[in-house]
Amino acid sequence: MNKRTIEITDMLKALSNEQRFVIVGWLADPRAHFPEQQDGDLVDDGVCVGFITEKTGLSQPTVTGHLSVLSKAGIVTSKRIKNWVFYKLVPEQLNEIIGALSECIARVSHRS
Repeated sequence: MNKRTIEITDMLKALSNEQRFVIVGWLADPRAHFPEQQDGDLVDDGVCVGFITEKTGLSQPTVTGHLSVLSKAGIVTSKRIKNWVFYKLVPEQLNEIIGALSECIARVSHRS
């Protein structure tokens, strides 16, 4: 397998968990899903892990674990502001997944 295939597979594995998939959906449109923050802009800086934890109803260590998986796959980035960590979606990575899946579909369609 080439490097791109491995990266796409890692991203798909990260998104295969329901909670992580939902979190990514929220981060895709943070203003629609989270209140304004005192420190950091929802879009420019990302969403505070505390807000994500509150919205999921999961424990903070569990949410941090999910965000760590998404971060390792390159789907989100993190940024520390004061005592808080903020997470932001990397839309280019989702576009990469969509592109790879589109290529697969095109190959399958040509065989039909």
